[in-house]
Amino acid sequence: MSLPRIAAVAALVAGSLALGLSPTAAGAGSIAERPTHRGDDAAVFVQTNNEAGNSILVFARGHDGRLTEAGEYATGGRGGSEPGAVVDPLASQGSLTYDAAHRLLYAVNAGSNTLTVFEVHGRSLARRQVLATNGILPVSVSRSGDLVYVLDAGGDGAITGFRIHGDRLRPIPGSTRSLGLGNPAAPPFLSSPSQVAITPDARAVIVATKTHGDLLAFPLDRAGHPAAHPVVTATPDGVVPFALTFDRAGRLQVADAKGGASSYAVRSDGTLSAISPFVANGQAATCWSVNAKGYLFVANAGSATITGYTVDRSGRLSLHDPTGVTARTDAGPVDLAVSGDGNFLYQQATGAGAIDEFRVGDDGSLHSIGSVAGLPADQGHGFEGIAAN
Repeated sequence: MSLPRIAAVAALVAGSLALGLSPTAAGAGSIAERPTHRGDDAAVFVQTNNEAGNSILVFARGHDGRLTEAGEYATGGRGGSEPGAVVDPLASQGSLTYDAAHRLLYAVNAGSNTLTVFEVHGRSLARRQVLATNGILPVSVSRSGDLVYVLDAGGDGAITGFRIHGDRLRPIPGSTRSLGLGNPAAPPFLSSPSQVAITPDARAVIVATKTHGDLLAFPLDRAGHPAAHPVVTATPDGVVPFALTFDRAGRLQVADAKGGASSYAVRSDGTLSAISPFVANGQAATCWSVNAKGYLFVANAGSATITGYTVDRSGRLSLHDPTGVTARTDAGPVDLAVSGDGNFLYQQATGAGAIDEFRVGDDGSLHSIGSVAGLPADQGHGFEGIAAN
């Protein structure tokens, strides 16, 4: 790792410690089809990541966006953690992913190297499968069309593909690809890969590697098989790519733990062309991201804030608020989720054991409407992953 990148990581650590937390980071996923859910079927899903037995907590979402507990469902696997992580045990984004098109929910079981598939019936879940991921320490899952890819963070790291058939997944033979990262089986949280994201057109699978400083793009053939080797895009020195999202035009957006975001055009051969190389937000440990109403929102673990970005027609990013602070959150903000209608944003504040609730304005503003308290505060082992329908 270069000296500038080491300095960036040190800044991330310092930002986390300023909150009384240990160093950590995380990430997010691609935009899926989002039908509007109202009335009796609107929900937010939160993963416990319990190492004794992982489960999904379901929260009913009212018309005003506020959440109330509505049930708990075992995944049939175990949660896990990465060495050194405190408020974000999986150091990733997208460990829990809702598939609106197929009404399925995918949950990684990092401690048992499996992926659970739930069928979603509004606010009720029915477990359909528990599948091996063919790797060590699964931390992120992405869906586009009828393809699903899982990221295993342990060791060299790997991706593995599945195809959706009804309410089941079938492994794609020969789809596993090593990332060649050279990490130990239990990688330190800053050096592990953080997210897998399939492009909206299902032409490529992209992985963020954090302190390795690269974005890895595997072009996909029509059968969903990745290329033998990825196209490697090195980020600017000192940048720590963490979370991946796509805007409405399918352009890649990257949240960087250095404290900012960037955007890229994704070519059919897996080449990435920079649109906004790096737009700083003045915040610490920017590690998760989500889109709502055409705006990009990123969570800053070291500052307990959310930054909004305006996205212009060409995909360029600019700060929505000059200060870089669009909203303040409870301690230890990690993963984000947006309701299917785009009206509400939810922040998993694991450092405080809470879920922060916001209404999203048409102008990209965020308005606090409350929080759900009383969840176990994360001390390196615990809650990780949030999704909404």
